[in-house]
Amino acid sequence: MRLLKKILAVGLASAMVFSMAGCSSGSKATTGASEAVTDTESKKEDTSGAETTADAVKDAVGGDVTDKKVGISIYKFDDNFMTLYRTELQRYLTEELGFKKENVVIQDGKGDQAEQTNQIQNFITQKYDVLILNLVQASSAPEITDMCKEAGIPVVYINREPDPEEEQRWKDENINATYVGCDARQSGTFQGEEILETPNKGDINGDGVISYIMIQGDPENVDAQYRTEYSIKALTDSGAKVKELLEQRGDWDQAKAQQITQDALTQYGDQIEVIFCNNDAMALGALQAIEAAGRTVNKDIYLVGVDALTEAVQNIIDGKQTGTVFNDYLSQAKMASDLAVKFLNGEAVDNINMVDYVKITKENAQDTLDKLK
Repeated sequence: MRLLKKILAVGLASAMVFSMAGCSSGSKATTGASEAVTDTESKKEDTSGAETTADAVKDAVGGDVTDKKVGISIYKFDDNFMTLYRTELQRYLTEELGFKKENVVIQDGKGDQAEQTNQIQNFITQKYDVLILNLVQASSAPEITDMCKEAGIPVVYINREPDPEEEQRWKDENINATYVGCDARQSGTFQGEEILETPNKGDINGDGVISYIMIQGDPENVDAQYRTEYSIKALTDSGAKVKELLEQRGDWDQAKAQQITQDALTQYGDQIEVIFCNNDAMALGALQAIEAAGRTVNKDIYLVGVDALTEAVQNIIDGKQTGTVFNDYLSQAKMASDLAVKFLNGEAVDNINMVDYVKITKENAQDTLDKLK
């Protein structure tokens, strides 16, 4: 119950933040913010059903959920964010919804789509009742969906969004597949806004141009694409001039991001005013390189990430990171689980279900950390 209260608290805090900002979790002064939030709203369903209390969801399936088997495959276990996500998935499914622990099986895709596809085929052979999948490659969704459809097994995709055409196919062909996630355009926009909200609006050297490096996740991943694009769009839509010194893939990895930042600081030195990272793991790596180079975050360089990992949020409190964006895995894990149960109950489920991001800065970092611990 203590964790459930945390979930409710996070949801309430998110609602308060978004209500003050017209559903944007921050200033909508930039066109990028307006477009990102508008597009998010256009894709949202009425999630009142997904937010049903756990008891009500269990009642809806007459208690039979205890004998249902849930197969979960995560793209890579050593991803910081997905570790939090899968832990919450398992907790909510077993402690709140009543699935037997032995009937909730979570496997490591090991960053290998062939390996993960094999796992999914095994789930199908073993007649699992519903699958929750965090794909290694979102482009594999059509193949995976068809496998599950043929076997009569509903599938809930999480975190890595398939193509819009694939999502539309689920709706058009009445396929029992759905996606739960956040609109990454919103997270990118919030990153850009965090830079614009600094005292010098990101222009540390006062030359009228924000010079930055971008450390990207997996370029095939739509989250990486949108975070990269919309963080800069927020700057340019505000009228700011920007200069990209470097854009390089870090594959969501802390060690890779540290090396990229180290090399960039050696090459570009004081020219670098802002470092954008597509996630907090890479921001943690960038920070190591920044400190090793004798630079100081929020004094002579800015650093932003996404996910609100507890270490990153603590760094914001300590002045070692400029900001992050909370990728609300608590609400996403709950929604994915609830929708899986709706599938089991034979209920209709919308093809796309979105949860809002929350901007995290010095002002709300401590409150956020208290809720996440």
